[in-house]
Amino acid sequence: MKSVLIVDDQPGIRLLLEELLQREGYEASSAANGHQALEKMKNKQPDCVLLDMKMAGMDGTEVLTEIMNSWPEIPVFMMTGHGELELMEKVLEIGALRYFTKPFDIFEVRDAVNDLFTGQQLR
Repeated sequence: MKSVLIVDDQPGIRLLLEELLQREGYEASSAANGHQALEKMKNKQPDCVLLDMKMAGMDGTEVLTEIMNSWPEIPVFMMTGHGELELMEKVLEIGALRYFTKPFDIFEVRDAVNDLFTGQQLR
């Protein structure tokens, strides 16, 4: 079973994405911040990470950089608010596969994860 780690400081987003991905047959877990995510990843590496850009403590860019340094094979999708679009070019250069702008269509996120795991071209 493929696993997805959802990293977001908003409990509602974590819960929504966890439920959606579990219904798709994935093992979904979550972390409320970057430090918690990296600790979880030391114990068990997920097959994919959905990572929020703005969080207290470590921001998404810092977490992404750490993931790419330690686990470069793990695909990462970023989630961002409208005001952060200038940072998206930077995270794509660091190694993120793509980003979703909040409020995002949860089915678009689901489709991107499904495409990743089935080897389809990302939409």
